[in-house]
Amino acid sequence: MKITSLIAALVVTAALTAFSQEGVVQDAKHAAKKTGETIKDGLETAGEKTKEAAKTVAKKTKETAETVATKTKETVDGTGEKAAGTTQKTHHKSRKTADKANTQATEEQGTGRQ
Repeated sequence: MKITSLIAALVVTAALTAFSQEGVVQDAKHAAKKTGETIKDGLETAGEKTKEAAKTVAKKTKETAETVATKTKETVDGTGEKAAGTTQKTHHKSRKTADKANTQATEEQGTGRQ
């Protein structure tokens, strides 16, 4: 009877160990599943934030490009007007200098004849 009791005790102990291990395995599976869901949620949130940031960067880049284009156009238009003005001033100055030279030459010729 002692042997039978010992065998029964061993069987019960083995069964309890197996059941408790099964419970631990189930707990581990549940924890892993929960962790996986948390990671998935975190990645989805990060993806949404990245998408929003990319849209913001694209918008700011477009605004900057438009501003640069406008400023460049204004500069080019302003430079064209300045260049035309500069050409006119240069022509006027050179004309004035030429007239002065002609006047001096005429005076010298007139003086030389007398």
